Amino acid sequence: MAKSSAFHTPSKSSVPRVIGRVGLGLILLTAGISHLTFARKEFVAQVPEWVPVEDDVVVLGSGVAEISLGAALVALPSRRVPVGWLVAAFFVAIFPGNISQYVTQTSAFGLKTDRDRFVRLFFQPVLVLWALWSTGAWKALRASRR
Repeated sequence: MAKSSAFHTPSKSSVPRVIGRVGLGLILLTAGISHLTFARKEFVAQVPEWVPVEDDVVVLGSGVAEISLGAALVALPSRRVPVGWLVAAFFVAIFPGNISQYVTQTSAFGLKTDRDRFVRLFFQPVLVLWALWSTGAWKALRASRR
């Protein structure tokens, strides 16, 4: 029997995982839309100084990425494992923005104190784990190693 891949999507998913995947997809869709519309200014304020691309381009690009990833989580259940890896990688890629917000003491999204900005840092790993769990990506990785 051929060894399975960490990107292979099994045919079935549990109800809690489906709810988690669709919920995360809807959150990403909402966040992406907010990047392009009503919260654009807040997101621009979070782009670290050292990013070599214009702030607005970063915000627009990340918004489009979030919309695409959110839509994929909701609409492509047969591709949920590779999409889960992409979503987890996206959350890792944007984490420096959260760190920058804490280090530079930038107030945005109601995070006005160092404590609030610091606590937020602990939610990014939760999002990574949510993406890997709800899509079965972590489970696929473990199965591929057996």
